[in-house]
Amino acid sequence: MSGNFKKFLLLWGGELISSIGGGLTSFGLGVYIFNTTGSAAGMAMVTLFGFLPTLVLGIPAGVLADRYDRRLLMMIGDGCSALGVIYILIAMTRDAATLPVICTGVLISAIFSALLEPSYKATITDLLTEEEYSKAGGLVSLAGSARYLISPLIAGLLLTVAHISLLLIIDICTFLLTVVCVFVVRNTIPAKEPDAKEPFLSSMAQGWKIITGNRGVLILVMVSSLITLFMGMFQILAEPFILSLFDAATLGVAETICACGMLVTALYLGIRGIDRGYHKRLAASLCLAGIFIFCFALSQNIILICFFGFLFFACLPVANNCLDFLIRTNIPSDVQGRAWGLIGFLSQTGYVIAYSVSGIAADSVGNIQKRGVGYGAATVIMSSGLLLFFVSLTMFGMKSIKGLEAPKPCP
Repeated sequence: MSGNFKKFLLLWGGELISSIGGGLTSFGLGVYIFNTTGSAAGMAMVTLFGFLPTLVLGIPAGVLADRYDRRLLMMIGDGCSALGVIYILIAMTRDAATLPVICTGVLISAIFSALLEPSYKATITDLLTEEEYSKAGGLVSLAGSARYLISPLIAGLLLTVAHISLLLIIDICTFLLTVVCVFVVRNTIPAKEPDAKEPFLSSMAQGWKIITGNRGVLILVMVSSLITLFMGMFQILAEPFILSLFDAATLGVAETICACGMLVTALYLGIRGIDRGYHKRLAASLCLAGIFIFCFALSQNIILICFFGFLFFACLPVANNCLDFLIRTNIPSDVQGRAWGLIGFLSQTGYVIAYSVSGIAADSVGNIQKRGVGYGAATVIMSSGLLLFFVSLTMFGMKSIKGLEAPKPCP
């Protein structure tokens, strides 16, 4: 194991801790809002406010990641994200945690978190060799899965004996631990000297030129925006669907069981990686994910719900790993920050649409059919699964995406 890979592991460990803490807050707020309002739209609104800053600010954050010390930006992003959680915690202690207040706190936290992702992705490229990308991708997926694997189980159990405030306090503590990990890594890597010679807007424009200059990357990003639309509908409605049938503790256990699928696959990729066939594996994993989303909402049996949820999450690390490799190996290292910022903006616009309409759609379908929000959520989830399957199926025939497996210098 190389010295740089050990540094990556320390950095990854910090993000793993942060992911667990963020998952506790996300789960707790979701249950709190659903129990308070009984609406899927309220849960979707909080998710939207938490996601929008990351999307909108991702592009300028990517430019900053190429111009300044990436590790310092990560420390600022992680550390200041705690402010939003502290704001919600104070409101909780005063019994003033209304939906607008919670949305405001989530928004504050997300604004600072927007600094993190482009710098984190670009730092991985700084530290590792191309041969280590695949293994790193598996571990990154594993860290991301912690908010679904570990956090729901812990949060569900804690909520049976404690107030949601305890979850927020734990989350605030994880921010501090993450900053320490990044600080240690930063001290072992030479800081990037600020480079303000190129105008800020020109740097952003260059990121667009890099992406559009590679037809395969551009098409892959565009298809990804459709995929995130359908997956976002499932992700936002899975919780109200289960909560309409069971309690918070059952939801926590169910989410943990489902996320074990991501754990199994991410561990495998972290050890073995993928060395070929990225294009086919990407399309196949997303097709299967669509099928499993559809089956997830077919039954009210918790065993079947967990089974198909497990299979869905098992597909995600493969898709993320392949997508990450195909893009990372086709973009020069010195511009990866701005490129990832723009890629994140374009590919994740689907989430914005999903978070904006899925909750309203589920509530509307449930009201029209007079069968409740659970039925409406199930209907929208099954529709999104079918759409994800058919869109992913078309990727098998896209030669421009297949061509990304033989990287060429970006113009």
